Amino acid sequence: MTWTFWVAIAVVIATVYALIKRYETRLVLLTSGFVMAFISLQPMVAFKQFDKSMTNGSLIIAICSALGFAAVISLTKCDIHLVSLLMKPLKKLGLFLLPACMIVTSVISTAIPSMAGLSAAVGPTMIPIMIRAGFRPAMAAAAVGGCMMPAYLNPGVSHNPFISKLASMDIMEFIGAHASTTVTLGLISIICITITCFVLGDFSKAAANTQQAIEKASNEVEHPNILFAIAPIVPVVLLVVASIWFKELKMSVATAMLIGTFYALAVTRSNPEEVTKKFFAGMGNGYAKILGIIIAAGVFAAGLRAAGVIEVFVNYLTHANEVAKLGGSIGPFALAVLTGSGDAAAFAFNEAVTPHAAKFGMQIDNLGYLAMMAAGIGRQASPLAGGIILLSGIAAVSPVEVVKRTAPAAVVMLISVYFLC
Repeated sequence: MTWTFWVAIAVVIATVYALIKRYETRLVLLTSGFVMAFISLQPMVAFKQFDKSMTNGSLIIAICSALGFAAVISLTKCDIHLVSLLMKPLKKLGLFLLPACMIVTSVISTAIPSMAGLSAAVGPTMIPIMIRAGFRPAMAAAAVGGCMMPAYLNPGVSHNPFISKLASMDIMEFIGAHASTTVTLGLISIICITITCFVLGDFSKAAANTQQAIEKASNEVEHPNILFAIAPIVPVVLLVVASIWFKELKMSVATAMLIGTFYALAVTRSNPEEVTKKFFAGMGNGYAKILGIIIAAGVFAAGLRAAGVIEVFVNYLTHANEVAKLGGSIGPFALAVLTGSGDAAAFAFNEAVTPHAAKFGMQIDNLGYLAMMAAGIGRQASPLAGGIILLSGIAAVSPVEVVKRTAPAAVVMLISVYFLC
């Protein structure tokens, strides 16, 4: 091991510290990557990786189009109609409202795969309804925060095209290969949070209709339009149908997102000019926020390679297969808990280590999936996650109180995904 290796290790420790302190993720990863490349006397490695990452066509198409569509759905308020339509029949279920609401939220998460976006769309409707039914506010918030696993069935989630490209798989093929595990994790979360509700005594019929709850959910639509409500799930349905029955179409994520946008524009009769502006603004936002992290993670991984860290790490993992699996699960999970976002850890791990999966007896898609899900699970258990903070604000409780109810489920899911992958 050279001196550059040990300097790089120090840089990695500093990187983790900076991420925990919540400094700008892209700044931290870029700076660390360039520092390691420069001390290794290979600065062009980092610059070339930057060029390569920022022009990755398949990622740009999938991620930017998905974020553009999400922006249009938010503008037209079709997401609110979907939430209100699905929540309407659930208001009088009593204790069974908790798993029912979580199932509904899980379904909605496949159409709104952002934790913050899902929290903003579902929280203002679901939380007051659950509080009125007799659930403590923290449990009502946890019911939304614990439903993010099925979101990974959405091909627009940035990790899906990233890992499928590494594994040389079609996006829908990758999602389909792990769909049963994804659904299983979602069910585990629902069961564990329901059990936690019993253990903590978070439901009391006598507490229903207290002053803690407002009379009407703040963004609930009294008469949801079913045509509006369908809009958020149009791209997902199109991609699933095309991948199963019309494979010859080879429908891309961007095509499905555009068709979904056209549908939303038609049924809501929104201003085409405003919709167009919002779509492209969403695309730009997707490049800046999501692809920006991917680019920065690529530069960070290039710095690690230049310093020889990856080579040493891969050689070690080659002779200790279980360590690779542990690293792909515990690493992203822990960093997600500490920072509130697992994207940086998952992208960095999948960029640096996952391509070498075959060398230590694993498949690229399995290791990439493990890191992706571990990061998502960790976010569910973090009081610093944006979605958890938003939900706790709606419920008027501390984020720590919400996490007390989501963390047990997160630990069980982490153990489960480790053995299922």
